[in-house]
Amino acid sequence: MNKQIQQNYTDAQFPQRQDDEIDLRELFSVIWQGKWLIIAITAVFAIGSVLFALSQPNTYKSEALLAPADAEQGGGGLAALAGQFGGLASMAGINLGGKGGVDKTQMAIEVMKSRQFTSDFIQSHNLLPDLMAVKSWNMTDNTVTYNDEMYLAADNKWIREVQAPFKPEPSMQAAFKVFRNKVVINNDKETGLIKISVEHLSPFIAQQWVNWLIQDINKVMKERDVAEAIKSTAFLESQIEQTNVADIRSLLYKLIEEQAKIIMFAEVREEYVFKTIDPALVPEEKAGPKRALICVLGTMLGGMLAVMLVLIRHFVRKEN
Repeated sequence: MNKQIQQNYTDAQFPQRQDDEIDLRELFSVIWQGKWLIIAITAVFAIGSVLFALSQPNTYKSEALLAPADAEQGGGGLAALAGQFGGLASMAGINLGGKGGVDKTQMAIEVMKSRQFTSDFIQSHNLLPDLMAVKSWNMTDNTVTYNDEMYLAADNKWIREVQAPFKPEPSMQAAFKVFRNKVVINNDKETGLIKISVEHLSPFIAQQWVNWLIQDINKVMKERDVAEAIKSTAFLESQIEQTNVADIRSLLYKLIEEQAKIIMFAEVREEYVFKTIDPALVPEEKAGPKRALICVLGTMLGGMLAVMLVLIRHFVRKEN
């Protein structure tokens, strides 16, 4: 009698646990009964993922390691002037700069990521076909094949079918989105080194783009600084003519000297902002696609969908 009472008390105290055990057994039973359907669906997804992985062309990644230029083209001289003539310069309304200025390396990185630089880069090197219409790369003769439904290489003509306001030739906005997915710029905060990598169907094109990026960003930053130095020199010369205070004139002459140093450094340095530590090479091994990963994920997805389908079908029938 006591055992019966104890059993009833236990059943009343833990009914959910028993229900859970029954539910799990039912789930496993349903899955086991639908095992052939699960196997069939999983097999279809597995075969499909294999075919999809094999249909994807190889991609190659070329990368270069860069270091910021060690000299700041007059930054040290301007800092010394700021310490020596800071108060006087403030009275004259001249800003010599100092802490809190924009880091030239970081500015160059942001310029490389900008739409304007990317658009100029694509147009100056005529990269649009290789960026938007490449279909495959032939290793034997190092040539690329273009998608003939988008671009006719022989006629240099875009023929893709798009709806307005889009045009057959891709816009720079569309090209920018694709370009950003192929180019990666990483800045290591600890070492200060910058890595630029480009991934493309052709390993030779990937290497060429990396080299062009380094050349162009050095050229753009050099031209910016030279233009700014020339404008600053013209302004300082006009200020010299307007003052007779000896100390201010001395300060202005020193500032002109610093601007002349900036122009001189720009003229003699090819690697103006970034110095190449490890140049880009033509990659021999593919970077993608990860065919094994695609097959595994495709098979797992098929298995999960098959199990869900079997369970949903069972509970729908059970409710009816």
